[in-house]
Amino acid sequence: MPETKLEELEKQLKIKFKNKDILREAFTHRSYLNENTKWALPHNERLEYLGDAVLELVTTDFLFNKFPEKQEGELTSIRAALVNHTMLSNVAESLSLEKYILLSRGEAKDEGRAKEAIIANSVEALIGAIYIDQNYAKAEKFIKKYILDQLEEVLEKELFIDAKSQLQEIVQEGQKLTPTYKILQEEGPDHDKEFIAAVFFGNKKIETGKGFSKQEAERDAAVNALKKVEKKKA
Repeated sequence: MPETKLEELEKQLKIKFKNKDILREAFTHRSYLNENTKWALPHNERLEYLGDAVLELVTTDFLFNKFPEKQEGELTSIRAALVNHTMLSNVAESLSLEKYILLSRGEAKDEGRAKEAIIANSVEALIGAIYIDQNYAKAEKFIKKYILDQLEEVLEKELFIDAKSQLQEIVQEGQKLTPTYKILQEEGPDHDKEFIAAVFFGNKKIETGKGFSKQEAERDAAVNALKKVEKKKA
């Protein structure tokens, strides 16, 4: 990443990094190294791992103190709605972060869910970089400004309501069955694996879904099944 682009990114984030390489690393995708073997920095997955933990801690602490009346299950659902791939990729879009991510030519052309995951992961890597280069307080400030700021929308649109729970309630009431889930397929390398799940009512397969974790694939299948169930009701 050229110095001019790095300065542009720092200006966008309103953070002056002491170690510029940690910021470059945060935006270096694994695929970029395959085509640029002389690139001196590692890919961003370690920073992503760290940033994910910092994000979860800040979000958990914030929700725990903001909602003393809510129980663990509801707090977990709200947290999941705030830090999922879709929400993080929206944050990245608002900051125009995609243009700074270093990708292979193939990955750069890709669109859809895989690209969304890469962009979301870069936000977590950025949080990890801020935590290392600055401090916990700066990482917390970034998370509160750009991620926890979405809380009102999450509550207003009830984005925290779990599709699997909704589907179970409807199916148990109407058919006296509990939906079950099965992972049908796993695609891609370990660091970028995509899962395909199916939801069944009894022995009948109703819908499928995709995700970058088994849980995400099951939720996507539940969302698709809900659409089908609601369409039949209409």
